[in-house]
Amino acid sequence: MILKCIAVDDEPLALQILVSYIEQTPSLLLVGQFSNAIEALKAIHEQDIDLIFLDIRMPDINGIELAKIVEQYRVKGNLRIIFTTAFDQYALDGYKVDALDYLLKPFSFVDFSKSVAKALGYFELIRNPEQEIQKLSPPIPETEVAYIYLKFEYQLVRIAVDDIIYVESMKDYVKVFRLSEDKPLLSLTSMKSLEEKLPENKFMRIHRSYIVSLDKIKSATKNSVQIDKITIAVTDQYKDNFMKFFQDWA
Repeated sequence: MILKCIAVDDEPLALQILVSYIEQTPSLLLVGQFSNAIEALKAIHEQDIDLIFLDIRMPDINGIELAKIVEQYRVKGNLRIIFTTAFDQYALDGYKVDALDYLLKPFSFVDFSKSVAKALGYFELIRNPEQEIQKLSPPIPETEVAYIYLKFEYQLVRIAVDDIIYVESMKDYVKVFRLSEDKPLLSLTSMKSLEEKLPENKFMRIHRSYIVSLDKIKSATKNSVQIDKITIAVTDQYKDNFMKFFQDWA
């Protein structure tokens, strides 16, 4: 895979080093280099670009402002940004605009290569999601589902079905709570998509925002379940299915 990229930095030496790194990387094709964000924005309008290596502190429009502008040009996950800056206080801002990575100057070619590898992994995943999953997961009968694969930080993570306690919806993301980890895994997927992956005989959606592992339920009433350290209400939309389980479970 070859990623088309541009380099943007108002410091001539920094831009020269960045261009040199790009030209030494076979998986990158440099289609433009710019000393200010306004020139870069014109190129973004006119060219098909995958990746922007972007300085933050620049005159007129800074890197964070440019990132917010180009957000609207993303199509099917294309056009991602890797920030290059000498100021680590912008890391949080970079996260807020969903930057793919954050390189702190002066960075080495090794550090640069790691960021490129992350970008390649991301684009491989969004362009061939089913193919990437098949590489990791040999086909097994639906009744014997042991693992599912979820997107996490631009990679696929394998999760043991039996390790899942419950799932909570967070807008465009889901939080997967597991026995083996103290912190939940945050994945960019929908509840509907995840619900389809999980075996019906082991999991049940009891609320718009919750899917629970049936064998992890500690206690239950007709209107709620106790699982892990929380109590989750069973809403009307899912009550019929839950009552069938509750009657057998009780």
